[in-house]
Amino acid sequence: MKEVIIFGIQDFAELAHYYLENDSDYSVVAFCVHKAYLPETKTFKGLPVVAFESVDKDYPSSKYLFFAPMSPKKMNTLRASVYLEAKEKGYQFISYISSKATLFNNTIGENCFILEDNTIQPFTTIGNNVIMWSGNHIGHHCEIQDHVMFTSHVVLSGHCIVGTHSFFGVNATIRDGLHIAKGSLIAMSASLTKSTEPWSTYVGHPAKKIDKPSMEVAI
Repeated sequence: MKEVIIFGIQDFAELAHYYLENDSDYSVVAFCVHKAYLPETKTFKGLPVVAFESVDKDYPSSKYLFFAPMSPKKMNTLRASVYLEAKEKGYQFISYISSKATLFNNTIGENCFILEDNTIQPFTTIGNNVIMWSGNHIGHHCEIQDHVMFTSHVVLSGHCIVGTHSFFGVNATIRDGLHIAKGSLIAMSASLTKSTEPWSTYVGHPAKKIDKPSMEVAI
């Protein structure tokens, strides 16, 4: 199976379509969204757009693969929800890894979207449903768990553990050996020198925890 259905019809989906069509051996055959968001034309990029609620009737999981490269809204929980619902429908997921990324036999899960100029050093593992925008440096012996988003030019030093649903803003820097707790939001240009607390927000240089929980921050 090489034919793929993409969830979404906004920027992330449009970019995923471009990358898959120009830098992979997959072929995109359709898009899907929740029924309430179907466009009037029911087309996008010249392809059909179908309701997610019934996508498995039009494109059965026995014949088609799935990709849900969604934004990190609500600390990646919306993307996680679609990912889990599509798995319940029986779909197998692809991951897209740019041919211009640098890897070293890393273990990488499904529904990952890893763009150009990411360097992922040896002995680092990446879970499911992880997005890495362009230009990140991921150090050696790190563990990145499920439903995480790296924006661009993040430096994650070696031997870090990144908990589920975490988010890293542009140019964030994380020192070695830290544990990034579940739901941590590391803001743009933050310089993190200590491990974090769950569902918390860290800003500044050096980064400090603020009173606003990560789920209340608009990203």
